[in-house]
Amino acid sequence: MTEDTLAPEGAWESAIETTAVPVRERARIALSAARRRTLALTDCLPDTELTAQHSPLMSPLVWDLGHIGNQEEIWLLRRAGGRPPLRADLDHLYDAFRHPRADRPALPLLSPRQARRYLATVRDHAFDVLAATPHPGDGFLFGMIAQHEQQHDETMLATHQLRSGPAVLDAPAPPPAPGDAPPPEVLVPGGPFTMGTDTDPWALDNERPAHRVHVPAFHLDSTPVTNAAYQRFIADGGYEEPRWWHPDGWLHRTREGLTAPAFWHRDGATWLRRRFGSTEPVPPDEPVLHVSWYEADAYARWAGRRLPTEAEWEKAARHDPATGASRTYPWGDTTPGPAHANLGQQHLQPAPAGSCPAGAAPCGARQLLGDVWEWTASDFRPYPGFAAHPYREYSEVFFGSRYKVLRGGSFATGQVACRATFRNWDLPERRQIFAGFRTCRSAEPG
Repeated sequence: MTEDTLAPEGAWESAIETTAVPVRERARIALSAARRRTLALTDCLPDTELTAQHSPLMSPLVWDLGHIGNQEEIWLLRRAGGRPPLRADLDHLYDAFRHPRADRPALPLLSPRQARRYLATVRDHAFDVLAATPHPGDGFLFGMIAQHEQQHDETMLATHQLRSGPAVLDAPAPPPAPGDAPPPEVLVPGGPFTMGTDTDPWALDNERPAHRVHVPAFHLDSTPVTNAAYQRFIADGGYEEPRWWHPDGWLHRTREGLTAPAFWHRDGATWLRRRFGSTEPVPPDEPVLHVSWYEADAYARWAGRRLPTEAEWEKAARHDPATGASRTYPWGDTTPGPAHANLGQQHLQPAPAGSCPAGAAPCGARQLLGDVWEWTASDFRPYPGFAAHPYREYSEVFFGSRYKVLRGGSFATGQVACRATFRNWDLPERRQIFAGFRTCRSAEPG
């Protein structure tokens, strides 16, 4: 959680994906939880900080507020409810494709007060639409908007990390890892499995359709790579040796002068990091965070390993060799709880490596969901038979070799937007996102 005003998500998410909960109630709960988080992330700052741009990589937080409301109006009021526009004049201001992030501060945006009023008005109408819909079906549009808001909440949390000034967010630290440390790596058996989904009603278009994929056997890190392990890469000259780096990555590392993960700096022999306005020693047993795909790939090469493909990651996270089925989550189909995964911003950092044994996958790997987004080796491409839904700009326009896929979610990811089929993507140089990685190696034949 962030502020005391934000209730822990576990209290509501425990019901949200239970099949016994009616679709209408599930949608209401998901939308309400996202809104509590949105307001907690913005009410803690003065208007001057909401309208400021804390990094050219990110929008002003007040733009996110207006965009969240505008998308909800477009999809829930106009599309689902068939209602006339409330503020059609806002559509162009909050069109993410029309205005790059660096240009958004110059737009005539709603003020923080106006944005909050707009959010509240749209939400009142959205709940009217939800109540008046005779047959909400699977509630996909409502689920899509709840996920969209949670995704922007994670983006806004990344903006909090980039802002200067004293800490304004607080949350308890994750509990220590249990004493039953897993082995360094686990074996994922070879063979086919079902990737993607046709059955999850709130899965987004790039997660569909379900299809069979053959994955040869491989060994996967049982936990994400830790800060201590990454420090060994740094100490061994990993940032100074071009042979470990993708050619584009080496050019980027050189141009940007990268020597460590984002927000790290050295004080003598001690590595420190800045985390949401506070400076602290880098915890050695925590998964490394704020590294780019280029850095993850370089580490893997240095370690004599590689990043898993997207199919390998999903098979490790979902495939149950005993039944041949693909699970919703690594531990099964029950809704995530604190024992399964570190999600929903209940902590403001990853849990120590080896945490959450109850959330382990059948292969034995832990923390495949939550803690850190995990870079994979794969480009972001459509599945066979992909169909854009409900609009091309959600996924289709990003397909190609420019973006790399991340899997698993982070401590900042809302539970409604996290499942073992969920696909995230970003540019390989991005470091402000809550991303880490784990490595793998192919199994020996025979």
